[in-house]
Amino acid sequence: MRLNIVTIFPGFFEGPLGLSIPGRAAVAGLVEYRVVDLRDYTHDRHRTVDDVPYGGGAGMVMKPEPFFEAVDALAPSGPIVLLSARGRPFRHEDAVRFSLAGELTLLCGHYKDVDQRVADHLATDEISLGDFVLSGGEIGALAVTDAVVRLLPGALGDHDSAASDSFYDGTTLSAPSYTRPPEYRGHTVPEVLRSGDHARIEAWRAEQAKRLTRERRPELPVEGDVEGD
Repeated sequence: MRLNIVTIFPGFFEGPLGLSIPGRAAVAGLVEYRVVDLRDYTHDRHRTVDDVPYGGGAGMVMKPEPFFEAVDALAPSGPIVLLSARGRPFRHEDAVRFSLAGELTLLCGHYKDVDQRVADHLATDEISLGDFVLSGGEIGALAVTDAVVRLLPGALGDHDSAASDSFYDGTTLSAPSYTRPPEYRGHTVPEVLRSGDHARIEAWRAEQAKRLTRERRPELPVEGDVEGD
């Protein structure tokens, strides 16, 4: 997979893309990262990427030309995603869809906003991490990158580890996890997890996943629940 990131802060990605799963996936040849400096596609001596908003108001708006020209130079074949507070929430199914594409391009906004023509006529998707505002799209781009790359075949040593994650099936949260020691400061691991009875363990995990989902994310569907209950 080829993953392009367009940003005014390319140095932001130097460390994170070389660490953990994103770094191992690159070393293994599963993904190629291309981090593009948006200022390379400006045409004035100040390398200007922003300007005052039409209609007045506070803050600066990122200009459309550098984004369009950067994407022209990349000539990407897959989704082009603008990280934006106005975007729809990023979901696991988006990560799956992006991971199946041969190429993914992430556009990082900054300042007050990005010219709407980038969203309307360049990006194929406008994505938000949630109902909060960040200083720029770089953190969002890293989150999307990690969520996508870990789904690439071979990125994780154990597929079952990913398959038991929260949201993997699009519904429930994952069950709680425990490891050694069996008792710590008076707090014990549930007996069923130490029983060796795999049928009981799976049933416990399924019930715990449903319980946590009902308590913490009631808007998510839970298998076996009847609508209106």
